[in-house]
Amino acid sequence: MPATTPSATESLTETAHAVLSQLLPHRRTIEPDPENDTTHDFPHQIRQISHHLERRQPILFSLPGFPCKSPNTAKVISHLPDEGERLALHFLQDLCTGIEKIYSPGARVLICSDGHIFGDVIGVPDEHIDAYGDALRTMIQEEGLDHLGTFDLRDVYGPDLDYDEKRRMTADRYAPTVEQLRAEVKTDESTLRMYRGITRFLVEDTPDWTGSKAALQRQSRQRAYHVIARSRAWASLIADYHQDTVRLSIHPQNRNEAKYGIKFLDTTNPWTTPWHATLLKHPDGFQLVHHTRAAELGEPVRENGRVTHYRTDLPMAQA
Repeated sequence: MPATTPSATESLTETAHAVLSQLLPHRRTIEPDPENDTTHDFPHQIRQISHHLERRQPILFSLPGFPCKSPNTAKVISHLPDEGERLALHFLQDLCTGIEKIYSPGARVLICSDGHIFGDVIGVPDEHIDAYGDALRTMIQEEGLDHLGTFDLRDVYGPDLDYDEKRRMTADRYAPTVEQLRAEVKTDESTLRMYRGITRFLVEDTPDWTGSKAALQRQSRQRAYHVIARSRAWASLIADYHQDTVRLSIHPQNRNEAKYGIKFLDTTNPWTTPWHATLLKHPDGFQLVHHTRAAELGEPVRENGRVTHYRTDLPMAQA
């Protein structure tokens, strides 16, 4: 019998799986067996990728993240992006160029910086968030990362409204209520996991707290609901402004969820990001660790007079 020619649909599906296979090694998850993942475990992402393939257009990934640096200087060097962000941006660029070898229209990542949407809740001033975002865009331009774009509240509402009003308008239109989230935390494991993770970060990122630990825990739990509500609002706004994107997440995600959790740097903690840590470079790789730990183990590396990361002669296994 003569060999059969695969249909257009079969070829498109194969390409979608090939594209997703580029993301598979970088999945951010807390599931116990990610080494058993196959692209068939992610039907939402296959559909989202296929949507672009059918139209022969570049695959657009949307990534809420790169919000601002943690306000805890025991974790980070300063309020500006540094070597951790630079390597993360290069990872995203390389991911897109790798996809381009499989699918000629290529791919782009739209970094949807969410710092302003919850800056008041996490205790980071808007001027620090602006400075972080501006420096990030400069880094993208100067490094020639032409597959990356940015999007934030300034692109939505323009320069005239203040950030409190921008946050209020977004939350009023898109955010769930705290009561709805309280009920969801009781019934949905994924929401509970995020609630606990954000609460932990808020406790760590309130270094100037003068009250009791119990009071800080209570306050952080309450703020965590508002961070989730604002994050949900931001995701819905992105969906309105940038429809049909392949949705990525900086948070761990399970299989068969609408968002795909992705890590840009190898870390032992699935919640660690460059904006909550400092990069420590070893002879055999690098780690994201607290600033205090990086300074203890390594020597500062400066660029243009500013410390961007630390370097140590210790192999990673000895750190």
